[in-house]
Amino acid sequence: MASTVFLSSFSSSSSLQLCSSFYGEYLASSRCFIGAPVTSSSLSLSGKKNSFSPRKFQISSKKVSGLEEAIRIRRMRELETTSKVRRNPPLRRGRVSPRLLVPDHIPRPPYVESGVLPDISSEFQIPGPEGIAKMKAACELAARVLEYAGTLVKPSVTTNEIDKAVHNMIIEAGAYPSPLGYGGFPKSVCTSVNECMCHGIPDSRQLQSGDIINIDVTVYLDGYHGDTSKTFFCGDVDEGFKRLVKVTEECLEKGIAVCKDGASFKKIGKRISEHAEKYGFNVVERFVGHGVGPVFHSEPLIYHYRNDEPGLMVEGQTFTIEPILTIGTTECVTWPDNWTTLTADGGVAAQCEHTILITRTGSEILTKC
Repeated sequence: MASTVFLSSFSSSSSLQLCSSFYGEYLASSRCFIGAPVTSSSLSLSGKKNSFSPRKFQISSKKVSGLEEAIRIRRMRELETTSKVRRNPPLRRGRVSPRLLVPDHIPRPPYVESGVLPDISSEFQIPGPEGIAKMKAACELAARVLEYAGTLVKPSVTTNEIDKAVHNMIIEAGAYPSPLGYGGFPKSVCTSVNECMCHGIPDSRQLQSGDIINIDVTVYLDGYHGDTSKTFFCGDVDEGFKRLVKVTEECLEKGIAVCKDGASFKKIGKRISEHAEKYGFNVVERFVGHGVGPVFHSEPLIYHYRNDEPGLMVEGQTFTIEPILTIGTTECVTWPDNWTTLTADGGVAAQCEHTILITRTGSEILTKC
């Protein structure tokens, strides 16, 4: 489950101040803004139905309010639904069922009782030998749950049904589903479909053939969190979407490949950006990887784009790498639930994630099945 980074570099007219929230058919400005320079891409037709290839996305230099810009983008998305290019319509909120119960004997993370979104801990998490063993057990369970969740992805299945199955598997293993109650998140897993970048809340919407869906699983077992995600295909999926997912997985692999004791954290973002750009895709800057262990989200923050942030990896550290790539813009809109975050232009997004352990000579993927 990604952490959110708030950027504040509003230094040029090519920067968008946009991260708005949906209110029915309208949009209103949100408290969150993103100010990274616009280097995004949009969609172009290749002559085939439902086929996508990236091209440059032009942003007007005319100054408009966040609300005006959000409404313009919303209208663009609605127009796309009438095009032969889009098979499935834009996401609409479904009915969210009541929160599932967790047996009393299963230990909860501290944030569950408070109901308050905790701050990102400034302490790096470096478990000792006993902690690493517990961390591996939590990550192994998360990987198995994710693999199982992927088998449920079929047309007509609801994301709520996936959530219930994931919830039951986790509690049957004696673990707690980490997202449940985290800052008020009402479900046990994140399900992000098509243009949803991340943090999608499972609901009554049925999956359709042609959808892609990221399932983000985190479990809390014996005092440690294991965090992982993957994007799955539902039915007959567009080749352009498949390519996006494949490149996203490759970006994760390339980011992991640079990790070892003494390596610079900024190498991760450089390697991911290089590979994404090679194929014409864009890396979302707003959401970052994070330290994970007894605490769900902590330092170091892992930036998936080119950056000059200081810091070196240390043997024994555990953290996530979880890039999100888009076909079009990396700007976002957020629903009133304060979690579900969509691409502003309605273009699809893909994400994948592993929790890794830094070793002297490299790294170990803890969430690999």
